[in-house]
Amino acid sequence: MTAAVGAGFVLLLFLGVPIWLVLGVTATTLFALEAQPLIGIAQKVMDELNSTTLLAVPYFVTAAVFMERGHVARALIGAAEAWVGGVRGGLGLVCVLSCTIFAAMCGSSVATAMAMGTILVPAMLRARYERHFASGIVAASGTLGILIPPSLAFVVYGVLADQAITRLFLAGVIPGLLQAALISAWILRYSKQHGYGRDEPMSREERVRRTLHALPALSVPVIVLGGLYGGLVTITESAALSAIVAVFLAVFVYRGVRPGEILRVLTEAVRNATAIMIIIAVALVFGHWMTEAGIARRAVEFVTGAGITWWQFLLAVNIILLCLGMILEVFAVMLLTLPVILPVLDQLGIDPIHFGVVIVVNMELALLTPPVGLNLFVISNITRAPLAEVVRGTTPFILLMGALLLVITYVPGLSLWLPRLVYG
Repeated sequence: MTAAVGAGFVLLLFLGVPIWLVLGVTATTLFALEAQPLIGIAQKVMDELNSTTLLAVPYFVTAAVFMERGHVARALIGAAEAWVGGVRGGLGLVCVLSCTIFAAMCGSSVATAMAMGTILVPAMLRARYERHFASGIVAASGTLGILIPPSLAFVVYGVLADQAITRLFLAGVIPGLLQAALISAWILRYSKQHGYGRDEPMSREERVRRTLHALPALSVPVIVLGGLYGGLVTITESAALSAIVAVFLAVFVYRGVRPGEILRVLTEAVRNATAIMIIIAVALVFGHWMTEAGIARRAVEFVTGAGITWWQFLLAVNIILLCLGMILEVFAVMLLTLPVILPVLDQLGIDPIHFGVVIVVNMELALLTPPVGLNLFVISNITRAPLAEVVRGTTPFILLMGALLLVITYVPGLSLWLPRLVYG
C-alpha cells in the first residue's frame, strides 16, 4: 500500500499539483493507513511551527520584498558601476558585486535576481551584450541570495538540523565569495573573447557621490549582522531589524515605495512568507511520518551495513539533490530529504554545518536547472527571452558552480574555517 501512495505522490508532482498539497495529502494518507489519529497531524504542525527561530522567515521575506521594491538595488548598482564599471565586461561585474551585497540584506535568491535583473538586463542589452549571456549572469549571480548571509535556506536548515544559524551564516561566507569570484572570472574571459567594450571611468566626484548615495543601503548588513554577531540581538530579532530597516530605506530614503503603498507591499510579503511556511508545515508532517515509520533508522542501517564511506555518501547525496532540484522547489527538496539524511551524518562523521553549505549550494543549482528552476523563469519574464535561451546562458555558470560544489563537498575547511575561527 505504501508503494501505491508513493506512486500517487510522483503522479501528483508530474500533474503539477502544488508541492504543499502533494506533501499534505501524502502524509495524511500514510497516517490514515496506519490507523493513527489525524488530530495528531495538527498537533505535530503546531509543535513544529512553535519556534522562535522559524519566526525569522516572515521577517526576512518582508525585508527582501521591500528591498526589491524600494529602489535599494538602484543605489547599489550605481555604487558598483562607480568602482568596477570601467573594465571590460564591467556591467557583468557590476551585477555580481551588486548581487553579493544585496544578498547580504535580503536572504532570497529570487528577490535578488528580480531586483537586479529588472535594471541590469536592459542595461546590458543596451551595451550590446548578447541576451543569453546577460540572462545567465543575472540568474547565476542571483543564487548568491541563499548562500551569502543572512539566508532563508540556512534558517530553515538550522531549524531542521538543530544547528546554530549564526555558525551556518558564517559557513556560507567563503563559499559565497568563491562563487562570486568564479562567476566574475568567466565574465571577464567571455567579455574579452567577444570584444565587449568598456565604459569611460567616472570622475572622482561622481564616484564619491554614488558611493555616498549607497551608504544607507550598505549599512544594512553591518547593522543586522553586526548586531547578531555582537550578541546584541538573536536571529529572529536580527530578521525583524532587517525588515524595519528595509521598510525605512524603501519608504523614506530611496522612496521606491510610497507611504500609501506600504500595506500593499506588506500584503505581498505576507503572501510569500505564508507560501514558505505552509510548505514547511506539511513537509515537517511528512518528515515525522518517515521518522515514525523507521525510514531514517533503516537508512542508517543500510549505510552502515553496506560499508559506504563519507565521500561516497556525499557524492550520492549530491546526485540525488541535483536530480530532485530539477523537478521540485528549493525548500521542498530540503524538507523532503533531510529527515532521512541527517541521522546518517553523525554515523559517517560528517559535520552538519559543512553539510548545510553543501545542501544550499545544491539548492542554488536547483534554481538554475530546468524544468522548474525559479531563477530561469524570473529572468525569462524580465528579458522576454524563451526559456531555452536563458538556459543556454546559464549553462557555463552551472558547470562552474558544479565544480565549486565538488570542491566545497570534499574540502570541508572552506565552510568550517570561519565558524571555527569565531566560535572555536
